[in-house]
Amino acid sequence: MKGCFVTGTDTEVGKTLVSTGLLHLLGGQGLRVMGLKPVAAGMTLRDGVWLQDDVVALHRASSVQGPMAQHGLCVLRTACAPHIAAQQEGVSPQRGALVAQLRQSAAAADAVVVEGAGGFAVPMSALSKTVRWGLDDLAADLGLPVVLVVALRLGCLNHALLTARAIAAKGLRLAGWVGNQVGPHPMPHQEDNLATLRAWLPAPNFGLIPWLDEPTPTNVAAHLDAKTVMAALHLSPIQ
Repeated sequence: MKGCFVTGTDTEVGKTLVSTGLLHLLGGQGLRVMGLKPVAAGMTLRDGVWLQDDVVALHRASSVQGPMAQHGLCVLRTACAPHIAAQQEGVSPQRGALVAQLRQSAAAADAVVVEGAGGFAVPMSALSKTVRWGLDDLAADLGLPVVLVVALRLGCLNHALLTARAIAAKGLRLAGWVGNQVGPHPMPHQEDNLATLRAWLPAPNFGLIPWLDEPTPTNVAAHLDAKTVMAALHLSPIQ
């Protein structure tokens, strides 16, 4: 399996935004790419169909498109922590089954972009379970290099550095990170914060995503450095 696992410093930091940008960038290098989300919580009813926005975005940005359920494996209706939503809906996500499904989907593509949910160590097992596991364990099972999305706001330095340590503790390689401006105005001392992240994070910066009026995959990819991304993910263009 080739590609990356995209995580973030928290929830609502732009993981899907960056994931779709990466899909567009990799597709532009001639790779057959597929966006996958092991678990997603929060759905809306549209024209009688329950849809999950992140999964829809990944599906649309993929050059290899399967059924929607192949892009979003465990999709839950309630917008809350996945293990709580699963418990409310009587669902029990199985770690081994999710990993097997992800590997099966990946076989159809040259590279996958697997997007996590929330931050890196989001719990997945029910509180009553004696064996507990989270998305960080699933990421370790997959063994993909990790891309960290850093929301540029107060607290981002601590959140980014702690997440980088958690990634390393799972035996995974932090391949790179992306700074995402999460508001229409830059955070105070944004350039100083970026300089600190570049100096302290043990991975290259893939790019800085400014506040975009039209956050399409194409526009996001324009702010990512293709050469750095391809090298860090050990991928080669296909002519």
